Amino acid sequence: MKLLRSTNIRTRLALWFVGILTGVLLLYIAAVFVFQYVLLERQIFHDEIQDVETVEGLLYFDAHGALQLEQGYHTHQQSQLMEDRLMEVRDLAGDVLYRTDTLKGATLGGSSLPDEGIRSYNERSTTLADGTRVLMISHIHPVQGKPVLIRLGYSMAPLHDQMLHFFLLLLLATPVALVAAGFISYSVARRALRPLASMAARAERITVSNLHDRIVPENPEDELGHMARVLNHLLERLQQAFAQLQRFTADAAHELRTPLASIRSTGEVALQKDRQDASYREAISGILEETIRLNQTIDGLLLLSKAEAAQSDSSPGSFFLPELIHEILALLEVLIEERQITVIEEDAGAPREPLVADRSLVRVAFLNVLHNAVKFSPGQSALRIVYGQVERERQVFHRIAIRDNGPGIAPGEYQRVFERFFTSAIHQAGSPRGSGLGLAIARLILERNGGRIYFDDEIAHGAQCFIELPVSGKDSSPV
Repeated sequence: MKLLRSTNIRTRLALWFVGILTGVLLLYIAAVFVFQYVLLERQIFHDEIQDVETVEGLLYFDAHGALQLEQGYHTHQQSQLMEDRLMEVRDLAGDVLYRTDTLKGATLGGSSLPDEGIRSYNERSTTLADGTRVLMISHIHPVQGKPVLIRLGYSMAPLHDQMLHFFLLLLLATPVALVAAGFISYSVARRALRPLASMAARAERITVSNLHDRIVPENPEDELGHMARVLNHLLERLQQAFAQLQRFTADAAHELRTPLASIRSTGEVALQKDRQDASYREAISGILEETIRLNQTIDGLLLLSKAEAAQSDSSPGSFFLPELIHEILALLEVLIEERQITVIEEDAGAPREPLVADRSLVRVAFLNVLHNAVKFSPGQSALRIVYGQVERERQVFHRIAIRDNGPGIAPGEYQRVFERFFTSAIHQAGSPRGSGLGLAIARLILERNGGRIYFDDEIAHGAQCFIELPVSGKDSSPV
């Protein structure tokens, strides 16, 4: 068995096929042998009945009362076969009246049985004194008005010899057929697995530099086609993973270079000559500020990578959106009170069903959006949050509108604000500069959970952000 596992698939398929074919052939040979034997026995029984009917017309009592067999039947070709038969005639008392020379004085069938031959042709198997097996029939028939019991049998030796020759012929032909079947099955298996070898060769040529290549099956509908689709999906996921890794590396290298260079230059300048304590404090303060920004950038990149991989520390769960918003507003309460911003919440027919999503990531998305809205809102302004719903493609969505009175978004930047590290020139003058990852992270998280985020480009003052998330299990189609 271990040797079988070490061979290639073509050889294993051929061996399995030959093994199964061997079992099937042996069963077939046994079934054919038994069927043929039974069929020939039935044929012998039928021939015996015909011979008995022939004998019944040829028996007669001579002048001395002895039972004789008409010799004129030798002129008939069909009756000539009677010479090779075994026959014995008895009276009803069991005394033998006639016996063919082929019996050589032996008794055919032993003593008479009760009711033997009365109703029909009784069939049974018996053995002569010399061990010859005989298939015998019995029948009572009147000869010149006197009923006699006629026993006629055929020796089974010729049948056994023929069946033995037939069985040996089948056994001799079987190995030849198995060898031929083995070669044919190996060729068929090799031909059937040729597309697999081609797919494997193409897969071996795919490396990091050509992950865009795909495996093309000969028949997309068969099992190998299904395997090719699975491998192509795997390659697609690998390509996306490599693209995410390359993008993460490029983004990290791009964004970390500036704060690191600033920290280095600030430190080098501070060390060039002796300074007052206030000057050193200013230099250290600048370094700490750049360090905070560097830490925010790293956290944002890690969170973005986590969202791209659709992984979370917690499994998707059910939660209500207003509760999540209130939790985030409580987190931003210090900043809101510092800027004296009034938060106004409105319910415009929001769905009552909870959301089923990754709460930890959705919380990050809303935190980024609300933090931006608070950060860019002027002091003593209003922040409006409206809960509603929208139907799209027979699906109901929670829709949250977040409206602030900040500087808004410049024309042409409504889509660019979701790009990584994008910072609008409008925000750079009077607002603290961020990492430019907040909205990119928010969009990625919401899309991963089946939702979307966008800004209203018709707002003249401030900005209005719409966030939509699907209601799990609710369909807007009519019942």
